[in-house]
Formats: sequence, structure tokens, C-alpha cells
Amino acid sequence: MNVGTTMIKSRRSVRKYRTTTIPPHVIADVLDCGRLAPTAMNVQPWLFGAVTDPGLLHGIADLTDHGRFIADAALCIAVFGRIGETYYLEDCCAATMSMIIALQNHGYGSCWVAGDKKPYAEAVRELLNVPAEYSLVSLISVGAPAEIASPQKKRLEECSFKDQYGETKE
Repeated sequence: MNVGTTMIKSRRSVRKYRTTTIPPHVIADVLDCGRLAPTAMNVQPWLFGAVTDPGLLHGIADLTDHGRFIADAALCIAVFGRIGETYYLEDCCAATMSMIIALQNHGYGSCWVAGDKKPYAEAVRELLNVPAEYSLVSLISVGAPAEIASPQKKRLEECSFKDQYGETKE
């Protein structure tokens, strides 16, 4: 196993944070990793918001249905995609994952909170004063982990196949 795959395999969603701040150079590096994510036809339909203001963090947390812990995070990255671009959802999800891996590499815990199709997506967009041409795709809570859970994951054999599903070769 190499360093990259070790980092990916060790990542867990973190919902409990210690009080801390995220240095500006780390935030800039993480956003840059999002900016460099793969995108269909190089459209780059994203807009990333780095929210550190405690009032806004509480505001976002209060709007979500499963993201109350955002209020205790040091940072929340809001990922928006430009509506009308065919693959904005896929592109913004790739950017989200790139930033989550970058955060893991910097030693910070994070949790992906859904945004797309959620009833609070428009309210978060308005709270952050993002132009109406963008739609919320995801929120990433970030902080120094106070607790890391390790839920059971499926075995590789339970969620993958080779060549054709159900085919067995001798």
C-alpha cells in the first residue's frame, strides 16, 4: 500500500471537533485541491465558500437536517455548482472529495453533508449571498477531531465484480 491509498483508506467522517482554527494557508491549499479536481470538458462549474464566521457556521447548522455539528466546526466549505452545466453535480462531487482528501492529508477531520436536492439548499445559498445561478451541492465540516468513529464497511467482495456481475470464472 502506498501513502496515497493509506490516507484514503484511513479517512473517516468526523462529526465532533476540538476547538481550533484552520490556518489560512491550509484553507487556501484545500480550496486549490478542489479547483484542480477533474471536470467534464474542463467547464469548472464550481464556486467554493470557506466559512469560518461562528455566526454563519451556526446559521448553516441550523438550516440543515443532519449537519448540526457544523456549528462546532472551525470551517465549513460550501460547494456550489453553476446550474445549467450538464455535469455540475459530478464535477462538484469530485471537487468535494478532493478537498476531503486534502484535509485528511493536513491532519483535519471532515464530514460531507449533503446539499444537492435538500430543502435547505436555497436557504444556505441565500445565507452566504451566493448568486442565484449556483446551487448548493455539498457542505464539508472541518476541524481537529475530538472523536473519530470507525463504522463497519462492506468487504470488497460484497460491493464489486470483475467483468460482468454474477459471472464466475474458473
